[in-house]
Amino acid sequence: MNKTTFNVMFLCTGNSARSIIAESVLRKDGGSKFNAFSAGSQPKGEVNPFALETLAGHHYPIDGLRSKSWDEFAQPAAPELDFVFTVCDNAAGETCPVWPGQPMTAHWGVEDPAAVEGTDADKRVAFATTLRYMKLRIAAFAALPVESLERMSLTAKLREIGQMEGSTSTRPDVA
Repeated sequence: MNKTTFNVMFLCTGNSARSIIAESVLRKDGGSKFNAFSAGSQPKGEVNPFALETLAGHHYPIDGLRSKSWDEFAQPAAPELDFVFTVCDNAAGETCPVWPGQPMTAHWGVEDPAAVEGTDADKRVAFATTLRYMKLRIAAFAALPVESLERMSLTAKLREIGQMEGSTSTRPDVA
């Protein structure tokens, strides 16, 4: 890849928690090397308030975050994606739109913090855990020399990242 800035999409079914968290983390921690986006196959239409609280509490940007359909990114005027990561098992099993540019894909599934029932304290712990797992994955991704790795090697590295602590995937080949 002969690029200096890469477009990265995080996909989840509802685009209200995990994918939003990943987008915000990459925006900040990826520096100028990445443009981060998120979307959902069936967007909730609003970002989970615990996701926003967790991100803001850890000094991650929340401006401009919104729950949106992946259809926005399959349009001719959409940014050409270099990487697409599914962060929930449902999205990993869905038929995705055809993305312009044939991006590299991997599954980085983690448990859905929005599905946690219980007290607000329980929910805050779940969102903080999701943030921690996403930060670990994104740090590993951002440290890769993506511009110089051969495609097969990069694909293997991306899938390894998806198997890091907190992974919901039992199959390393899911993407």
